[in-house]
Amino acid sequence: MQPDNRKSIIKALLSRRMLVALIMGYMAGLPLELTSFVLKTWMREEGVDLTIIGLFALVGLPYTLKFITAPVLDRFAIPLFGRRRGWLIIFQIGLMVSVFSLGTTNPGQNPTIVAFFALIVAFFSASQDTVIDAYRREDLADEELGLGSSLYVSGYRVGMLLATGGGLILADHMPFSMVYAIMAACLLPGLITTLMTPEPATPFGTPGSMREAIVEPFVEYFQRHNALWILAFILLYKIGDTMAGSMTAAFYVDLNYTKTEVGTVVKLFGFWAIMGGSLLGGIIMLRIGINRSLWLFGVLQAVSTAGFAVLSVISHQVSALAAVIAFENLSAGMGTAAYAGFMASITNKKFTATQYALLTSLMGVPRVFASAGTGYLAKNLGWTAFFIFCTLIAIPGMLLLLKFAPWNSKAVVEAETL
Repeated sequence: MQPDNRKSIIKALLSRRMLVALIMGYMAGLPLELTSFVLKTWMREEGVDLTIIGLFALVGLPYTLKFITAPVLDRFAIPLFGRRRGWLIIFQIGLMVSVFSLGTTNPGQNPTIVAFFALIVAFFSASQDTVIDAYRREDLADEELGLGSSLYVSGYRVGMLLATGGGLILADHMPFSMVYAIMAACLLPGLITTLMTPEPATPFGTPGSMREAIVEPFVEYFQRHNALWILAFILLYKIGDTMAGSMTAAFYVDLNYTKTEVGTVVKLFGFWAIMGGSLLGGIIMLRIGINRSLWLFGVLQAVSTAGFAVLSVISHQVSALAAVIAFENLSAGMGTAAYAGFMASITNKKFTATQYALLTSLMGVPRVFASAGTGYLAKNLGWTAFFIFCTLIAIPGMLLLLKFAPWNSKAVVEAETL
């Protein structure tokens, strides 16, 4: 890489835009895990059945339906704060209140109440994600999207680390209700950032009516070449990785790992691997392009999922756990960076929230619907066969790359689609 290129990358890394992308990623990652990994660990310790824990994946339904509310977020602005910042302030305050409320429930005695409050957290979290994605697309220049996506993913993982690694370690020393109260307070930096950062410019204008906000984003997208194939790819690219990840909390409990071991090895140690993967993914994308990166990172993701099948045979061994987690998080960091950069690059800036919400809603479908049956699969197949199944189901998503992103092509989508 030439010296001038290195200087430009360093300058971009230190810019206000990249710092905001990092913090917004943190805000997106933290609440997700509070309704997923941490909550499932809490439920398993309270003796909740694996099938019910698996069904709690449906709590993530708001993430798959956020394209329904996205046109409202594109069309209307909140007085004083603007279209993006105004909605962010509302959703971030709602998140803090709902996370605290979730911590006051009792999973062992009334899982229905737990599901209700978890759904509220998921609604505010998914709505916040819609606005964050739109803000990042509008705030970053086209040439900054890859690097910005890498930093967003890094921040996302910081939030996940704080919720899971920090949260589980704290849960060894205090009740989960106190852990959730602390996590609610940890969302405050995002609100402060939203208040301090400027509203992004809208050179392409904004929708002038609800009809324009609802209809035109979809019409514009589906007029593109390979539009349906791209949607299918987004739906399937990370399905195996997502299904496996939805049951790892219960998997670690069944293998008799303590919360401190999980928090330290899986989250704290794994954090550095995924941070390295995110940054390495950004650098690799600069060198080989997004097409080849999607191929390479997709293969690594599938292989890393197979590592959990090996771990299920080895059983309780901390060094083996560390090795599997390091590889899985490294590949996940690279894959997610390419995935996010690709989706951001194909959105029209006039309808950023709606089009990005459509894409990320599809991305969330496996986490909700495909993962809903993972508890049943794990219970009846056993952990080894379950993780082998999750490895093989990643193949269809990889094969779709042959249709619109072959290894030797220079661009994922033609310029006219943008």
